[in-house]
Amino acid sequence: MMVDEMKQHLKEVIIPFWKSLKDEECGGFYGYLDYDLNLDKKAVKGCILNSRITWFFSQAYLVLKDIGELDESLLAMANHGFSFMEQYCMDQEFGGIYWSMNFDGSPNETIKHTYNQAFSIYALSAFYEATGNQKALKMAMELFEIIETKCRDEEGYLESFNREFELTDNEKLSENGVIAYRTMNTLLHVFEAYTELYKVTQEEKVKEKLLWMMDIFADKMYNPILRRQEVFFDKDYNSLIDLHSYGHDIETAWLIDRGVEVVGRKDYESKITPITAALTKEIFEVAFNGDSLHNECENGHVNTSRIWWVQAESVVGFLNGYQKDPDRVEYMAAAKKQWNYIKEFMIDTRKGSEWYWEVDMNGQPTSKKPIVEPWKCPYHNGRMCLEVIRRAKYVK
Repeated sequence: MMVDEMKQHLKEVIIPFWKSLKDEECGGFYGYLDYDLNLDKKAVKGCILNSRITWFFSQAYLVLKDIGELDESLLAMANHGFSFMEQYCMDQEFGGIYWSMNFDGSPNETIKHTYNQAFSIYALSAFYEATGNQKALKMAMELFEIIETKCRDEEGYLESFNREFELTDNEKLSENGVIAYRTMNTLLHVFEAYTELYKVTQEEKVKEKLLWMMDIFADKMYNPILRRQEVFFDKDYNSLIDLHSYGHDIETAWLIDRGVEVVGRKDYESKITPITAALTKEIFEVAFNGDSLHNECENGHVNTSRIWWVQAESVVGFLNGYQKDPDRVEYMAAAKKQWNYIKEFMIDTRKGSEWYWEVDMNGQPTSKKPIVEPWKCPYHNGRMCLEVIRRAKYVK
């Protein structure tokens, strides 16, 4: 039942909503829809937003095609997103992807962030898989080389750079009062992007970097005592803050498991699987309240807001945990309960809307955050639907 409901939600809500954000005049997708559903056609267009939308339509095409529901309109939307990435988001002089564009495609913020380069690789790899477009593959490999030559040192990935790839303060991916030299979030999404790139290319140099990142994840970012990932680090991987990001941990558990599967190395499976299992168990025990997931815990204080992406990732994470260990029937039950919560509280049933950004403990969207903004996209909730459809045979 959950599989059928998610397929219906994907086809009747998420896909039509994001199709409606297509900018026919200036390219890409509109960048801002406020809580009251007022569309700002001249808002900044985040490159992360546009790469994630391109990824979403590419993957939606592939997943629905695999179950015999071919929809060429999804490919047309993916092509629209790719054209914007190629024509506007890519810096033709210095290489790499800008942070954001103005509504007309001119550069807005020319910061080059490793996180942003990674999401473009993620999108381009999916688009290549869906279309066989060689230009997309070439762009993805160019961005891979940029990350590996300009966005890292011997110990790991660096974060933020100016247009010419000179290191700058990491304001974009630092929160909670710290400026981080390295972040768990950037490592995770470089790993995610390289997983998809390796899947479509089988390039040995990409595989080597995936193994290298798994070592960093296991040896430097995972805290075995607290059974969590640390989030913000200094140059030497010293944690800067007592923060447990529940959403990132449950997302990491299944994304790292996916990478282990794609790489196919038994030694890394033995090293990594106990960690991802521990992350899933910890989130189930400390963050899941029986129907939904708290946001995070800083210095022992739990933030009880229900954030759209955290709720979506918990469905996939718990389903993945059950798939890996079918004796953990409580994970399957948690995935279903989380989906029921999403249906009741996170989905915005107003005409012309999609999901709320955030609701409080009572399920009320009191913060009234926008429905679309540079970070609010179909990457998390659309992917939740796609992953459940993909894993349909494991849904009990």
